[in-house]
Amino acid sequence: MWQQRIEVEAPYDFSRVLERLAQDPLSAVDSEKQQLAMPLYINETPVVVSVRGIGIKQAPAFLVEANYPELKDAILERLSRILHWDRSLLPIHEHFLQTELRDIFLEHEGTPLVLEADVYFCLIKCIIHQQLHMKVAYKMTERFVKTFGREMDGLWFYPRPEQIARLSYDELKALQFSQKKAEYIIDVSRLVAEGKLALEKLAEATDEEVMNTLLPLRGVGPWTVQNFLLFGLGRPNLFPKADIGLQRAVQKLLSLETKPSLAQMEALSKRWEPYLSYASLYLWRSIE
Repeated sequence: MWQQRIEVEAPYDFSRVLERLAQDPLSAVDSEKQQLAMPLYINETPVVVSVRGIGIKQAPAFLVEANYPELKDAILERLSRILHWDRSLLPIHEHFLQTELRDIFLEHEGTPLVLEADVYFCLIKCIIHQQLHMKVAYKMTERFVKTFGREMDGLWFYPRPEQIARLSYDELKALQFSQKKAEYIIDVSRLVAEGKLALEKLAEATDEEVMNTLLPLRGVGPWTVQNFLLFGLGRPNLFPKADIGLQRAVQKLLSLETKPSLAQMEALSKRWEPYLSYASLYLWRSIE
């Protein structure tokens, strides 16, 4: 077991991270101890990583613990990406203090854009969550992982694409997935397993290139790609204006009688560039 102390630039509110992750029944969060256990695949090796907050919002610091000392650098690099330790929130925060989102950014100051641990599972999770209420979506994802994933040290590791590629559609339907969603999940997994869809390489592609790669896939629409760009690749300037939650948040923000039109959402978003992803995140937080 090795340990590493990490310090990041303020503001960074780890309690906000834990609060959001705690909504997911698969997350291993201890809010009282300010601690998070994460199941990561590093070079296909399953690793349990512990992250404990030992600082405060204006002086954030963390203690990271894990096994596999030979993977230490790769683990820290992945964690830094996932938990937003590699990018300062300060210029983003200052940008939004000059906009109508000022109060929301003051209330949720230091809330980072936390990514999914794995781009493959991020895409599958986005497909599972399509057109489902959040609580139902989390339950379906939990059922999927606990059926086909693996448990280690009390944590559930998401299944690999090769495992899901071997399933029949009926095996997913037995978990109450629809026929179409079962097809979407397994067919995408087969493309990844066969090397026909190189998700890792999309990290180097533009947003438009990612859209052009993923939209032709059955079961993958604009909402799914935008969420993949946000929570899989951490792109900073995404605003899924057709998202019902975002529309509700803007309606509340501006005290509108009805949900804003797509044209209204587009006009608003122009003032929030180039950090639209953070506008999206903080607006979602404002109605959670």
